[in-house]
Amino acid sequence: MIALLCIGKVPFYVTTCPKAESIVKSMVQSHLNSDPALAAGLLSMHFHDCFVQGCDASVLVTGSATEKTAFANLGLRRFEVIDDPKTQLEAACPGVVSCADIVALAARDSVLLSGGLSWQVPTGRKDGRVSQVSDVNNLPAPTDSVDVQKQKFAAKGLNTKTSLPFNRLYNFIGNGLDPSINPSFVPQLQALCPQNSGGSNRVSLDTGSQLKFDTSYYANLRNGRGILESDEALWNDASTKMFVQRYLSLREMLGFSFSLEFGNSMVKMGNIGIKTGADGEIRNICIVLLLTDYFNQINV
Repeated sequence: MIALLCIGKVPFYVTTCPKAESIVKSMVQSHLNSDPALAAGLLSMHFHDCFVQGCDASVLVTGSATEKTAFANLGLRRFEVIDDPKTQLEAACPGVVSCADIVALAARDSVLLSGGLSWQVPTGRKDGRVSQVSDVNNLPAPTDSVDVQKQKFAAKGLNTKTSLPFNRLYNFIGNGLDPSINPSFVPQLQALCPQNSGGSNRVSLDTGSQLKFDTSYYANLRNGRGILESDEALWNDASTKMFVQRYLSLREMLGFSFSLEFGNSMVKMGNIGIKTGADGEIRNICIVLLLTDYFNQINV
């Protein structure tokens, strides 16, 4: 278990809703049993939420111009994995557990239930009062250079790196293949991502190990089997290649150090822009702002 000191409290709900974490974990397990691939999706959901207006569940809100409707968020799915435990928690502890905390807990549980280490999630966040598509403008992009990725993460106080679904079959002018791709990997990518597919195909970023939490992603980068341009940049840039090589060393084969560092990074990310006190709310339904905040938003 990874124990870290951070902004929230561990455990925050020990007296107000003692079964909160077990309810979330049980529901995540149930959904993973039928759809193991959603583990990565829950991590992405947490990341996309935190990176915009902070970890406040604003990405969950449904509406014609909310964060959920942004192009960068269209790949997010299975929001019911958050809604289901919220329904149970509202029955057990009405108005106590925030949707933002459920998102953070579900992300942690998805890693644990996929073979990774656990970490203690500081809880006590409140849900955001606003969700606007116009705020989704600083998420890392699949074509970002390493320098741009560093800048975006540094702006959030992070040094971890991540990426979004996209295809990098063709170079920046759209003619021919990216020369950094392993030639033996080209036919597989061409089948998954035809040039005229419109970019809507869903492709695993961790080919060969997409249902397990491990370090094979880094082996793919070394072997020229990265999916995104921003993936391969991590291997081709000297400042990040050293970290890729570190996770691939014999000493790191079991991935223990990587799992510890990953958990530490997740806690740091989970502390971005958290709402407390009057800055936030506890929604009754995760996809709906409280009525007063809804009217405030549409009148902006």
